[in-house]
Amino acid sequence: MSIDQEPVTLSGGLLAGAITTGNIRRMLLVLAVPVLAEQMLNAFVGMFDTFLAGRISAVATNAIGLATYVAWLASMLFAMVGTGTTALVARLMGAGDHREANHLANQSISLAAINGIATGVLLYALAPVFAGLQAMTGEAAAITVEYLRLSAVGSAMWSMTLIGGAALRGAGDMRTPMVIQAAINILNVIASPCLVYGVGPLPELGITGIVCGTVLAQTLGAVFMLTVLARGRAGLRLRYALLKPSPARAWRVLRIGVPAGADGSIMWTGHFIFLMVIARLAAGQIGEAFYAAHIVAIRMEALTYLPATAWGTAAATMIGQALGAGNMKRAIRSGHEAVLQCGLLTVAVAAGFHLAAHHIYALMHTDPLVREAGTEPFRILALLQPLLGMSIIYIHSMRGAGDTRFPLVITLVGIILIRLPIGFVFGIVLSGGLMGAWLGMCADMIWRAASAWLRYCGGKWAATRV
Repeated sequence: MSIDQEPVTLSGGLLAGAITTGNIRRMLLVLAVPVLAEQMLNAFVGMFDTFLAGRISAVATNAIGLATYVAWLASMLFAMVGTGTTALVARLMGAGDHREANHLANQSISLAAINGIATGVLLYALAPVFAGLQAMTGEAAAITVEYLRLSAVGSAMWSMTLIGGAALRGAGDMRTPMVIQAAINILNVIASPCLVYGVGPLPELGITGIVCGTVLAQTLGAVFMLTVLARGRAGLRLRYALLKPSPARAWRVLRIGVPAGADGSIMWTGHFIFLMVIARLAAGQIGEAFYAAHIVAIRMEALTYLPATAWGTAAATMIGQALGAGNMKRAIRSGHEAVLQCGLLTVAVAAGFHLAAHHIYALMHTDPLVREAGTEPFRILALLQPLLGMSIIYIHSMRGAGDTRFPLVITLVGIILIRLPIGFVFGIVLSGGLMGAWLGMCADMIWRAASAWLRYCGGKWAATRV
């Protein structure tokens, strides 16, 4: 029996050494399915908020949409800690150095708190700027700024939840972050509509109730995560002495994470500017419909990129631990297997999107203009979902080995030289509407998939020193 055929061993719901010795195909499924559940639950929070906003107005949907982009920026900034945490904890666990892995995890929680507070302050201050850049004025701008600022309040708590999950996943525990995300999801689904409509003694807050419910759920989620880590899980345990700043360890985390954070920030900036292009495709109600249709499409696209993130996260954990154990061949095979497994799912999602585009827009929005604007372009976008999934998995896989610099180059080229210029020319200059702008997005997806595949197949990323 080869090492790739040894049985998976479980202990207390956690993987016991099987990540570096178990069957690759089975281990990826064992690791990816809980992350997929977590990611889908996380997406459901966003979809549910968009659904509630769609019952209010197009302005509410647009405010939620912009808030989604700003929340994405926050997660990209948190990646400066999260990516390094997962890569290092996985590498150290694979090498059998559990003590140092725990020390780095504790340092990451401290960094997460600092990063979360700083990010929250930044986003609070920039809320009016974000609304202005999206050409929002009057009531729409006021609603959006209030929403963004309330959302920023929960940044520190959200940061610690995400980084705590990153550490646990590096150690091989995918289930605990999933359970915590499920709790956040349930709390959000209960609290948000109650605050929107004023159920019982609660005030009727309208769109403000959506963000208040979300922030409340995120705060309680952080409390759950810190409680779990304080009690100890997957070989990791919070200790006061280990939370004290250790510059050498903090730098070790950030040396890997900062390029990933820069990558994410550049990608976010490109997407935000692309959203500015969408906001200027047309004036009046047609323009608002284009914007809302784009937001609905991005929300639905989560059904592709979140499963890809799940398999990418599973591959990153397996790759990090395999490299820590000195098994480069196993590391490389793990990424390819993750693409194969998730590829079957993304093809199914693509087919569903293409065939059910009209029904999706009918469900997600009551405005007929939004449905008309989004249905046909969404059918075209659906065809590229497998390429989107492939690029995400290969990039996550390389990051799992600590290679965060080349993905940064992929993002720079895709955003600056492909997505933005093509989207601007075909969307605005040539008056191509939403489909014209989305040509740039589609071209960027093709570039990312091709370049990530070539880099991964080259194998140089596996020799990255951490």
